[in-house]
This record gives sequence, structure tokens and C-alpha cells, in this order.
Amino acid sequence: MPSDHKTDCRLVLATDLDGTFLGGSETERSELYEWIEANRSSIVLIFVTGRDLPFIRRLVRDTKVPQPDYVIGDVGTTVAGGTGIEPLPELEAPIAELWNEANDRVMAMLADEPGLRLQQTPFRYRVSYYYDPAMLRPTARAKVEAAGFDCITSADIFFDVLPRGISKGPTLRRLVDHLRLDPETVLVAGDTLNDLSLFESGYPAVAVGNSEPALKERLAGLPHVYQSPGEGAAGIRDAIRHHAFFAEVPA
Repeated sequence: MPSDHKTDCRLVLATDLDGTFLGGSETERSELYEWIEANRSSIVLIFVTGRDLPFIRRLVRDTKVPQPDYVIGDVGTTVAGGTGIEPLPELEAPIAELWNEANDRVMAMLADEPGLRLQQTPFRYRVSYYYDPAMLRPTARAKVEAAGFDCITSADIFFDVLPRGISKGPTLRRLVDHLRLDPETVLVAGDTLNDLSLFESGYPAVAVGNSEPALKERLAGLPHVYQSPGEGAAGIRDAIRHHAFFAEVPA
């Protein structure tokens, strides 16, 4: 259901997938998903993920994961919506302009860097690798930044090259503004360093209990970020109560 049809939007849940919305036990996930569906007229659901659109379409089609209203995918470089989860050109245009078809240039620039293995996924406005922390040299990040791109590493696994200034948080802010959603209704949720910009956006937030230790360290002392003991879906449900979006979220 598109957000402009919501009759009483009380919560905009902008959540990472792996380890967060898809984390926790099967029972915890089912309870959260069922609660969301039962309150769908007053919830806008946004997936904010490193995953690409084909993965998310399969996820929604083949599992009990709720259909999102919008998707911010590919670490903030893709914006999609509708029942078909299709790209939204008016929101992607600035991202595409910044990237300027840089895929081949980025891959050539990093071809000789040890510890990087290209991810086997279609790249639109980013290039992403798996990396080995023991082998990766500082020169890899230095090359990326000198060429005018941003680099995000997370979970000691992922190395993402993105357009300068583009990541999950800034893209979420643009989407919230574009949809004219009330910022006070937004709750962001994540678990790794590639979610850091989400937490830095200033919205009420939750770092779920299984979050990457490096992320927890970066978030220490931020008053708008709740560090929940609950893992994955349980942490999201806990945070909805903690931030008082709904009082009747099942325990």
C-alpha cells in the first residue's frame, strides 16, 4: 500500500534487512511481520539495505516478509517503490549523475588491490566487494577517495564504493522529504557499519542486540539511538515500544 494512502501514519519503519528485519528467531520474525500487517494502514515500511532489487522482489514473493512501501537498496544508491518494487527515476537521477557510469573505472582502479573479491551482483550506481581485513591495504580506500568516491567497510566483510555523499542515511532523508512524511514518525534500525549514516540522520533509532561491535562503539552516547538487547526483529519490536510509537506492540 503506497504511503500516500495511509490513513493515520504513526510509524515509518526504515530498516536494514540482513541481521535486522531478517534477524532473530523465526517466531520473533513472524510476530513482528504479523503485527506490521495488522497495523498496515498506519505504518510505512521502508527497506534500507545493501541488497539489490531482484533479491528483494524474490524475498517478498517467496517468503512471509511483508511487502515494503519503498526500498532504498544497494547501500543507498537505489530507490524503488510500488508493488513491483521498481526504480523511481526522479529520486535516482541525482545519484546516477554523481556516479556518472563509473563502474568500469572503479573496477580497473582496484583490480590490483589484494584482499578484494568482486561481489557477483548487478551494479547500477555502486561497485561492491568482499574483503579480507588481513590483506586489504590502506591504498585501496585512498584510491577510492582520491578519485572522488566514498568507501564504506562493514562487518569485516563488505567493501562498498559509492557516489560521493550517497549512502543509506542521506538517501532516506531525501525520500522522507520527497514523500512529506513527518520526521518524528521515523524509526531507523540497523546492525552494521554500513548503517552508520542511518543513525547519523538524527531520526529515532535502534541498534539491535546482534549489532557489529564497531557500530555499537560509534553509537555510544547518542541519545536518539536505543541499543536494544533484542536481536533482529525482537530488537525492532522492543524499540517501537521504547520510542513510544505504539503502546500495544506485543511483548
